[in-house]
Amino acid sequence: MRPCENSPMALNANKPDVDSADRRAPAGAVVETDLPARLDRLPWGHFHTLAVVALGITWVLDGLEVTLAGALSGALQASPRLHLTASQIGLAASCYLAGAVAGAMFFGWLTDRLGRKRLFTVTLAVYLVATALTALSPTFGWYAVFRFFTGAGIGGEYTAINSAIQELVPARYRGRTDLIVNGSFWIGAALGALAAVVLLEPGRLPADVGWRAAYGLGAVLGLAILWLRRFVPESPRWLMVRGRLAEAEAIVADVERRIAPVLPPAKALPRLRLRVRGNAFGLLDVAHTLFVLYPRRATLGLVLMIAQAFFYNAIFFTYALVLGTFFGVAADRIGLYLLPFAAGNFLGPLLLGRLFDTLGRRIMIVATYALSGLLLLGVAALFAAGLLSAETQTLAWCIVFFVASAAASSAYLTVSEIFPLEIRALAIAVFYALGTAIGGIGGPWLFGRLIGTSERAPIAWGYVFGAALMIAAAAVAWKFGVAAERRGLEQVALPLSNDA
Repeated sequence: MRPCENSPMALNANKPDVDSADRRAPAGAVVETDLPARLDRLPWGHFHTLAVVALGITWVLDGLEVTLAGALSGALQASPRLHLTASQIGLAASCYLAGAVAGAMFFGWLTDRLGRKRLFTVTLAVYLVATALTALSPTFGWYAVFRFFTGAGIGGEYTAINSAIQELVPARYRGRTDLIVNGSFWIGAALGALAAVVLLEPGRLPADVGWRAAYGLGAVLGLAILWLRRFVPESPRWLMVRGRLAEAEAIVADVERRIAPVLPPAKALPRLRLRVRGNAFGLLDVAHTLFVLYPRRATLGLVLMIAQAFFYNAIFFTYALVLGTFFGVAADRIGLYLLPFAAGNFLGPLLLGRLFDTLGRRIMIVATYALSGLLLLGVAALFAAGLLSAETQTLAWCIVFFVASAAASSAYLTVSEIFPLEIRALAIAVFYALGTAIGGIGGPWLFGRLIGTSERAPIAWGYVFGAALMIAAAAVAWKFGVAAERRGLEQVALPLSNDA
C-alpha cells in the first residue's frame, strides 16, 4: 500500500542513503548547484512542519528540564535522601549549564563533520539516558553529575538542531520560525510547572518520589521524538558542500514534488560553484572565519549570547528560590507561578517573530534587548523597595520576559545564520559555549548565594547588572547588526568552499 503523500512515511519513502559516499565528488573538484535557491523558493509545506516539530522539540525538553530544576527546588531541599541547600541547587544548575557548554562544543564539531541527522539522534539519546538517571540520583554528587550529562545532551542538540532547521526552512520564513522554535522552550517550561504542581501535591506521592517522577517525564517525551526524527532527512546543504550532490538533489526533488509540484524553471535560479574539500573543517577554520573574515559579526554574536545567558539563567534558575524565600510560596505551589511566566515567554517570540522578517533583524534585536534591560531596571527598583507581592512579581516577570524571550531567541537566530555553511554547527557551539560559560554558568550560583543572604538589596543589584548587559548588547547590535532578513544563507555568508 502506497503511503499518503503528506505523511511522514511518504516524506521518508525513497529517501537516499545519506551514509553512502560512492557518488561523492573527489576532493578539489568544482561542482555547481542551484539547490539552496530551490530550497528557499519553496512555499511552506508539510515537510517543513514535520522538520520543525521533530527537531524543535529540543527547546521543549530544555524548558522542561530547567523549569523542573527550579520548581522542584523546594522538594529537593525537603527530600529525605538528598536534602539539598540553596547553594547546592544553584551549583547543580551551573553543572547543567557546564554540561551544555561541553556538549555543544563536542557535538557541534561532530555535527559539521558527520552530518546533522546522525548527531540529532545521538544527542537526544544522551539526553534520554542522563535525565532518566537523574530521577534515580542517590546523593547530591550523583545528582550533579547526571545534570551535567543531561545538559551535555541538550547543548549538543542546540548545534545539530539549529543548523538543520536553518538549512531546511525557506529564507522568508527563517526568522519567525527560528524565534518560535526557540520560544517553544516555554511550552516545556509550562509542562514542567504543571508536572511539579501535580506530582508535588501533598499526600499524592512520598516526599522522595514526586521529584523523581517529574524528571522521568523528559525521558518519556524524548522516546517519542526519537521515532519522529527518523523521517527528517539529512540537510541537503550539508551534503552539497561535501560533493554529495546526487543525494542532496534526490532529497530536494522529493520535497518539491510533494509540497510544490508546479514551480518556475530551475534554470532561472542563481547557482553556486563550490570546490569540494577533502578534510573536514575544524576549530582553526572557525577561528580564521570569526576573527579574520567576520570579526564584527563575531563580536555581535558573542555579546548577544553572553547578555541573554546571564539575564535568563540567573533569574529563571533561581525564581523558585525567590518565591519561597521572600514571598513564602510553598514548594507545591511554585508551579502555579511559573505557568503565567512561561506563557509570557512563549507569546513574545510567537507575536513578535514575524517582525524580524518584515521590519528586519537589526531594528528588532536592538529594540527587544534595550527594552528588556529597561524593564528589568524597573523590576529591580520595585523588588528592592519591597513593593511587590508574589503575584505582582510574577506579573512583572511576564511583562519583562515577553520582550526578553524574543531578544534571547534572536541571539540564537543570529549566530546560526551569519556564518558560512561549512562551520555553522561549530560556530553555534562556540557562541553558545562562550555565551553560556561567561554569562550563564556563574549566574545561578551567584544568585543562589545572594538569595541565601535573605536580603533584597544584593539581589536587586544582580538584576541591575543583568539589565546593563542587555542594554550594552543593544548598542552593539545597533552598530554591528546584519540585515539577514529574507536573504538566503549563502547570500548572508558565502560558503568557505565558494569557487565563483
